[in-house]
Amino acid sequence: MTSADQLIEIFNEAKALPTGAERERFLADACANDPQLKEQVISLLQSHEGAGDFLEHTQFFPFTPSLTEKPGDRIGRYKLLEQIGEGGCGVVYMAEQLEPVRRRVALKVIKLGMDTKSVIARFEAERQALALMDHPNIAKVLDGGATDTGRPYFVMELVRGIKITDYCDQNSLSTTDRLELFIQVCQAIQHAHQKGIIHRDIKPSNILVTQHDDVAVPKVIDFGIAKATTGQLTDKTVFTAFAQFIGTPAYMSPEQAQMSGLDIDTRADIYSLGVLLYELLTGNPPFDGTKLIAAGLDEMRRKIREDEPPRPSTCLSTMTAIDLTTVAKHRHEEPPKLIHLIRGDLDWLVMKCLEKDRTRRYETASALATDLQRHLDDEPVVARPPSNLYRFQKLVRRNKLAFAATSAVMAALVLGVFVSSWQALRATRAEREQNHLRQQAQAEAARNRQAAIFLGNLAETLRQDRNLTNSESAYRESLAMWRKLHGNDHPSTDFSLSGLSYVLEDQGKLAEAETLTREALDNARKSSTNDPTRLEFLVAALANVLRFQSNYAGAELLNREALAIARLFATNDLSRLELRIADVADILRRQEKYAEAEPFFREALTRARQFTTNDPSRLRGRINDLADVLKRQGKFTEAQEVLSEKLAPEASPASANK
Repeated sequence: MTSADQLIEIFNEAKALPTGAERERFLADACANDPQLKEQVISLLQSHEGAGDFLEHTQFFPFTPSLTEKPGDRIGRYKLLEQIGEGGCGVVYMAEQLEPVRRRVALKVIKLGMDTKSVIARFEAERQALALMDHPNIAKVLDGGATDTGRPYFVMELVRGIKITDYCDQNSLSTTDRLELFIQVCQAIQHAHQKGIIHRDIKPSNILVTQHDDVAVPKVIDFGIAKATTGQLTDKTVFTAFAQFIGTPAYMSPEQAQMSGLDIDTRADIYSLGVLLYELLTGNPPFDGTKLIAAGLDEMRRKIREDEPPRPSTCLSTMTAIDLTTVAKHRHEEPPKLIHLIRGDLDWLVMKCLEKDRTRRYETASALATDLQRHLDDEPVVARPPSNLYRFQKLVRRNKLAFAATSAVMAALVLGVFVSSWQALRATRAEREQNHLRQQAQAEAARNRQAAIFLGNLAETLRQDRNLTNSESAYRESLAMWRKLHGNDHPSTDFSLSGLSYVLEDQGKLAEAETLTREALDNARKSSTNDPTRLEFLVAALANVLRFQSNYAGAELLNREALAIARLFATNDLSRLELRIADVADILRRQEKYAEAEPFFREALTRARQFTTNDPSRLRGRINDLADVLKRQGKFTEAQEVLSEKLAPEASPASANK
């Protein structure tokens, strides 16, 4: 008979006896020479009696082949294939769903002999917790029910994966890849918290990594000791009793280990996430779980509540050479580089999670994930090392008697204050110097901007006065200043380039004018600002340069492009649109494409009538252009009719629309 069979058999017999001397005598005989077995039976009896009417008619059966599930058995519509896991109160099987669809699932059922009221409540709490959640990184609940013997079970998504630490080491994932996986875990825990669920047992074996289309996907499982932060998960919800120790010691928060009246909130999970992150970075949790358990309950609780773990980089630097080499190899790094990589941001991030005072931890799992992403993006992180004063205060609290007995502590305090003040003074001075340099740079930039504007205006004035040599010189200086201030991708740089090209055109330096204008246009096409007005201006400017060089075909393509841009973005600027239409018409006329030019000249005349009120010469010019292209096609009568039009009142906007 196995020890489990013996335990259940003795329990069932003792349960049938009345409490008192008769039961005591039975236990003394049945558990002779085995005090540990006796304690286990008494514990089961106490749990059973504490369940009240709920288990009044429950019989605890021995683990016989007829009552223990095994591969091949069926529970409901599920056929058990193999046992894949076992916890304190439940067994997990891989099973095949037989209807309405066939698929592989994970089925979790309470162990025989463990179906006490508190265990059933906790088991159902896990089912309800998972059912509340819908997240790609949390195993989904698919079904639930009870076996023929009345033991609850539920069916989950089958996660074919291994625990996250093993996955990372077996695949030699870099620190960056590990952080990206861990961020997904944080997002899953955040989802649970938003649903009002605290996991309370985050550890590597409860984070499995599986592959979806060759992409690693972490899955959070086992909400078996989850706690609802709001409301009840089931009508049998168990509130953790005083002094009940729940969780895994190495990953347990100080407030969980304290076992006081302090309520456990989501920040307990933040602490456990910090332990998991510590292990992903260094290969070990901050506290050795085996040593914690070996120390005994009271010492274990004290160490979790009071002992400060070393920073991750310190943990790495104090390893033996062999261990450090192994850890670094699993992360595809050289040992010195790995320590350097962890020291700083990642040290601060982890230690903020592991703060004994939960008010100093991250408020949410999402905040932790965001700070990790800042680190990956080379941005400043929120986490910072605790101040010297804060560290000193914690030291005093841990060693009250020693600090009361020695004056050396006061000297250390004075020294700490002095160092802090000196560092603050240095930081203030450095900040003041940086502000001064920044103001100087801004003032210099403002002076250069004013100088560039002045030179541009001077250059244009000189050009109008036909002082072309000096105009060219002023434009070149203005262009150099704009490039220094803004680079090539800026409208001011473009206008200086264009102005210089106009001066060069006036001097007959057409090749250089074309080169400069093309440069400005290329910059505008590559610009991230995507300014259509700037682009239209430069396309038209290059077309003008090509026209001066008698490259009419090239100028036509550019004039058509400028017109297309204007039709899209300059519908309210009638003068600008009329000018672009006239440019296309003129370049067609220069190529003797009179029939193609005619509709453009007609549209230009129509547009001119819509806005011209005080510029009859411009309207007269459009009339003459249309008449000219009609005559060149032999349409003399139409040309005469156009020329005979009076400028008033037809030229007014009102009459033009009649």
